[in-house]
Amino acid sequence: MPLAEASSISALLIALAPTLALVLAVLILARRRLEMQRFEQSHKSRSEAIESGSHKARLLHPDIDLAKCIGCGACVRACPEEGVLDLLHGQAVVVHGARCVGHGRCAEACPTGAIALTFGDLSDRDDLPAINEEFEAVGVPNLFIAGELSGFSLVRTAVSHGTAVADIIARRVAAAPTPPVPGVVDLLIVGVGPAGLACALRATEEGVNYHVIEQADRVGGTVAAYPRRKMIMTQPIQLPLHGRLPKQEYQKEELVELWDGLVARNSLSIETGVRLIDVVKRDDGILVANTSAGPRVARHIALCLGRRGSPRKLGIPGEDLTKVAFSLIDVDSYKGRNILVVGGGDSAAEAAIGLCENKKNNVTLCSRAKDWVRVKAKNEARIRKAVEAGHLALLMESNTKRITEDSVTVLRGSGPTAEEVTIPNDEVFILVGGDPPFDLLKRAGVSFDPTKRVTPNVIVDSTGPLLWATGMLLVVAAAMIAWGILHFGYYGSSHALRTLESTHVLLRPAGKFGLAMGLLAVALFCWNLLYLVRRSLRFGRFFPGSLRFWMGTHIFTGLASFLAVIVHAGFSYRATVGGFAFLSLVIVLLAGLVGRYFYAVVPRAANGREIDLDELRARMATLAATWDASARGLGRAVRDRVETLVRQDRWRSFLIARIIELIAAHFRIRRALHDLRHDRAFEDVPKEEREELLQLAKRSYRLTLQITHFEEIRAVLSTWRFIHRWLAILMVAFVVIHIVTALRYARLDWPVPQSWLQTEATP
Repeated sequence: MPLAEASSISALLIALAPTLALVLAVLILARRRLEMQRFEQSHKSRSEAIESGSHKARLLHPDIDLAKCIGCGACVRACPEEGVLDLLHGQAVVVHGARCVGHGRCAEACPTGAIALTFGDLSDRDDLPAINEEFEAVGVPNLFIAGELSGFSLVRTAVSHGTAVADIIARRVAAAPTPPVPGVVDLLIVGVGPAGLACALRATEEGVNYHVIEQADRVGGTVAAYPRRKMIMTQPIQLPLHGRLPKQEYQKEELVELWDGLVARNSLSIETGVRLIDVVKRDDGILVANTSAGPRVARHIALCLGRRGSPRKLGIPGEDLTKVAFSLIDVDSYKGRNILVVGGGDSAAEAAIGLCENKKNNVTLCSRAKDWVRVKAKNEARIRKAVEAGHLALLMESNTKRITEDSVTVLRGSGPTAEEVTIPNDEVFILVGGDPPFDLLKRAGVSFDPTKRVTPNVIVDSTGPLLWATGMLLVVAAAMIAWGILHFGYYGSSHALRTLESTHVLLRPAGKFGLAMGLLAVALFCWNLLYLVRRSLRFGRFFPGSLRFWMGTHIFTGLASFLAVIVHAGFSYRATVGGFAFLSLVIVLLAGLVGRYFYAVVPRAANGREIDLDELRARMATLAATWDASARGLGRAVRDRVETLVRQDRWRSFLIARIIELIAAHFRIRRALHDLRHDRAFEDVPKEEREELLQLAKRSYRLTLQITHFEEIRAVLSTWRFIHRWLAILMVAFVVIHIVTALRYARLDWPVPQSWLQTEATP
């Protein structure tokens, strides 16, 4: 009989439960072992970064709110600069902050909005000009600074800066029109790199009278000086008079060819081979740019220059020889040569790597640094690979001393152990950066005083998706409660009496409404699982919308499907396959909520940064010093009570026991504080002092608990996501079995194709 067969399936599932639990336990232990191995590697990488100083960002860097981070790793996968981010203790951390160039993909990929791009401590930076929110130099009206010179090196950022400057000037010109003056333009753009080109394109689009000067003989700025076939990260950007550049990466030649086409197609007013000498301001407010081709007069000037400026030199003998170069354009031009590359940044690394690809070259890379703090992880890996293959020689912690026609002398090491090494040489590339045009800016009146600098606010509000998800859930929950109250006569009856109700045909699980709610729950759950696909780098690009939006729908559909299942089951529970599916759904939801709870109790600093054990102990010492300041014995009594509770809170070795103990600990301290608050022995203590000490006790207890179980908290933190995932898989299995069983044996009031059902004739 169908009912007997269904009962046997349920019995089989119950019998298999211990086996499934054992398999799950083994998987959890294996996963935990892998997690600890990964933790060890991540901790080692972070320690090495701190030791070398590469953990500090140069300008922009991701700021991680650990109270929101769920440890999904989406930011780590999205970051194009390897090694900037990693997972540590189950959450994202910044490892090599110096490698971050501000792409912002981590913030875009984070589903909970836990990451925002922020500025590091710029109080001691004297290499950034003081500009306001409109990119106007502080104290020099109508002089604008955009692109790389402002401290941002991304092509995408430079384009947005140039476009914004043109928009601002267009508005000013429209608001205060002036009669045209021969030889005076509304806007003079200096430099035709990404920022200058975007500024010229938008000025053309807005009808602004402009002119562009460029000291090189072609457009492209710093990008045009890159080596051949160098890959350039742009991210999708919007270019005026062209549209969207959709690709994530472009070769240098692709971008320069595109820019040349835009210049020709839009007849941009560009004058090449003109070098800017300085900028002065006339008494009438008009700006004069003195150039190598004579003065250029404008009402507004946009300096879209690069930071490289003139190539930096070493100041050593032989540096003026013809074989010495300060840039590398075409690596294919050098074959069978003894080559020395000097520098410790990406330019030197990429040049050395490109030159040694020709096996006939004998390439040596010389750097004053002892490690590759300023080099991208991918370039560092390529250097190590070339060294291991014998294609590249390294001279670390070395200084180039002399250059002759056929050799180079290098000083290796420092102090009494330093030694001079002379190596054969045909070509030398000195790639140690350039001297930025800061003197030019200072002569124009631009300040580099950090106190006058206005730091843009790049933190993005990320509470929107979670807020609307929570709001919609409240509406759905209210509707479910209202429906239950409206039909309380049916839902409040026993299962036997429900069959006598007239609404039974409609409201029972197989009825039209009950089944509709079941199908809705399945649809919501399927949508919920799509979030996992959206997180994938391979398949996520096929789904519209931000990951933050999908995280909001993940939360909403997970809880909304739970509410729909309650209505589908008629506000009751039975020990069937469907009941097991419902229980597994409840456990999955609780696992998610418990996980979020543990993220909240992990010790953090005020800014959300996870603090270490030493910081916790320092906090505790500070708190302990205030106990004895309390009169009337209350301080000692509170301290003794806290210490007693801490001694009682000894965690068990099992995960569930740890969770129960940590949750119970908070109830214990609340009960203890309640007793102390109403203890008559301290009635004469002023209320303000009493409350202050009780809050101090609460903080002290929490800190002590965190110190005592520092690693245990992180063990739970890094395990719960794995358990949550496997419980979700188990729930899917129960749901599928429930649906198959329902289609085989249930009598549905809705018309269903007979091929879906298997019924037996009544004997």
